[in-house]
Amino acid sequence: MWFLIAGVLMLLMKVAGFGPVAEWSWIAVLAPFACAVAWWSLADTLGLPQKRAMQRMEDRKAERRSKSLVALGIDAKRDRRVRRARDTARRMAAENPPAPPAPPTKL
Repeated sequence: MWFLIAGVLMLLMKVAGFGPVAEWSWIAVLAPFACAVAWWSLADTLGLPQKRAMQRMEDRKAERRSKSLVALGIDAKRDRRVRRARDTARRMAAENPPAPPAPPTKL
């Protein structure tokens, strides 16, 4: 995209006779368009647009899932925190058993 923007700006400057671009050769002015074509063909060959589309789809899917869970009243992050706190409390109770109760005193 940047190649196209640069090419259009350089083309307008050449046609308008503005700045140093007006004195450049047409090959130098049209070079960004050739670079854009080369970049697009390389990107398509490497599969970059498809990878980006798949990543966007996965992001939308994850967002939709989290919205659905919240709408159902299920907060996965809160559940994880509660579960972790319960596990920690159980582990601490197992490591430190409570002291036996004191014998009753007579008055």
